[in-house]
Amino acid sequence: MKPTLFVLAAGMGSRYGGLKQLDGLGPNGETIMDYSIFDAIRAGFGKVVFVIRKDFEQDFREKVLSKYENHIPVEVVFQSIHDLPEGFTCPAERTKPWGTNHAVLMGKEVIREPFAVINADDFYGRDGFRVLGEWLSKADGANKYCMVGYRVGNTLSESGTVARGICQTDANGYLTGVVERTDIARVDGKITFTGDDGKPAHTADTTPVSMNMWGFTPDYFAYSEEHFKRFLKENIDKPKAEFFIPLVVNDLIVSGKATVEVLDTTAKWFGVTYAADRQGVVDKIKALIAAGEYPEKLW
Repeated sequence: MKPTLFVLAAGMGSRYGGLKQLDGLGPNGETIMDYSIFDAIRAGFGKVVFVIRKDFEQDFREKVLSKYENHIPVEVVFQSIHDLPEGFTCPAERTKPWGTNHAVLMGKEVIREPFAVINADDFYGRDGFRVLGEWLSKADGANKYCMVGYRVGNTLSESGTVARGICQTDANGYLTGVVERTDIARVDGKITFTGDDGKPAHTADTTPVSMNMWGFTPDYFAYSEEHFKRFLKENIDKPKAEFFIPLVVNDLIVSGKATVEVLDTTAKWFGVTYAADRQGVVDKIKALIAAGEYPEKLW
């Protein structure tokens, strides 16, 4: 059974100043998502599911989905702050989406096979999809998940420091925890970040970090529903509280209910966070095309 790619595309794009998911960055107007779909097809994925906001469905269907006809089957699901379990009502003051794992829950009715989860506005690279596709195509049973661990040295920004979730693993390469680190940059040839004591600390270039590229089997939806109810009981009156994927994953690991294998990749991540990042992404895509990684025109 071919795995499914689940693309989280419901973000507001507020920092970038628009719907960055629809911004054409390739030479023929390709979006970052287009490159992800292209890489996923090459890696053996059999279907793509997008989670979006209902209010830009028409734009999305016209500008994005129409490209993939005759290439790969696609489906669309919608994320709304009002989509809550029975017994819960969204507070009137809530405007912020409930978070990435709430977005994942929107796929429970249409995904029946092993699936990957990615952000729409992150460029993950061909090798990231290769290692994830290979793992998911062999996924058997429940409670066994994976995460692509990008080497921190391949995820830095040229315009400033970044925050990353540094992965802690056991001797067999399974995730034991993710620690959020800030002010990560290369200084005098070394990767530095702010340590627990507030002082600069160092880590190896190859240290794995989470870029929100996960691999799950469908049993993950049931765990997510259970955890979401618990999350709402504790946080429904907190307007800025979000239900993130690592919250669920970490609890499943700590409780021994599931394992998460960290997959190494040589791919270099990049993305558009602020408008000033745009040209750098355009230039990197041009370089990958020149190197033969992608054709001049994808579709």
